[in-house]
Amino acid sequence: MSGYHIPVLLDESVSALVSSPSGIYADATFGGGGHTSEILRRLSPEGRVIAFDRDLDAFGNRPDDSRLTLVRSDFRWINNHIIHQGYRSGIDGILADLGVSSHQFDTAERGFSFRYDAPLDMRMNQDAGLTAEEIINTYEAEQIENILRLYGEVDNSRKLAQLICRAREAAPIKTTSDLGKAIESALPKFAEHKFLAKVYQALRIEVNQEMKSLEKFLSGAARSLRPGGILAVITYHSLEDRMVKNFIKAGNIRGEIVKDFFGNAESPLKAVNRKPILPQESEIAANTRARSAKLRIAEKVK
Repeated sequence: MSGYHIPVLLDESVSALVSSPSGIYADATFGGGGHTSEILRRLSPEGRVIAFDRDLDAFGNRPDDSRLTLVRSDFRWINNHIIHQGYRSGIDGILADLGVSSHQFDTAERGFSFRYDAPLDMRMNQDAGLTAEEIINTYEAEQIENILRLYGEVDNSRKLAQLICRAREAAPIKTTSDLGKAIESALPKFAEHKFLAKVYQALRIEVNQEMKSLEKFLSGAARSLRPGGILAVITYHSLEDRMVKNFIKAGNIRGEIVKDFFGNAESPLKAVNRKPILPQESEIAANTRARSAKLRIAEKVK
């Protein structure tokens, strides 16, 4: 498990989540199973965990524990599955650790990292249809530009889109190496890795429809919690963190507060921590993935 993925903000997130040893909890992003195992460790024999992951590789990390139900699904459908499991009145807490697992980054053939020469895949669900290769070779230049700008916050996204479209006219861009060569002239000197990380983030988000999944997950999670239940979300980049923060504040990802007749905000959640919880320096030193992590915690109020 530890070789697959080291859980970030483990004690902080699980301590905030688990309020009752006999409660019902969900780990929306099972991955290496680190958070799930820690939740189970704190539960009594009556407690239960429902865990979700769309990546088939994650199922090899399942602990032998009858209190765990592991579901292969995009977490956007969490409310459907919670109801299907029989918890119509809501569960006690939901945890989500967003982003890509270390295993996905480190498995070359998955195409998540520019460190390897590999097919441009980037699918978290290996059975899904859309790949990064298809995006690079079939999307219009304007679509590619928008993806790079919106999801990667890439400064010269228009130039990159033009370079990609020009390169694919000569030959299809099939691998990470092909993509690197196509945009090589636009890479900033001394900051190539940071720039490429933004490009790959943008493509990965589009391939996996991460922003749409997150929006649906937040709404479904709010519906799945009982009053007083806890939502704990670990984010890694500004786009997803902004969505989580806005949803907790306003009940929608835009952050637009709607008030009822009495002037009260209609958000189903309230923030437990006004500022996000950040990893300790010791954790960042031991796990570079923790460097950009932020933990936001909210309570279901209605």
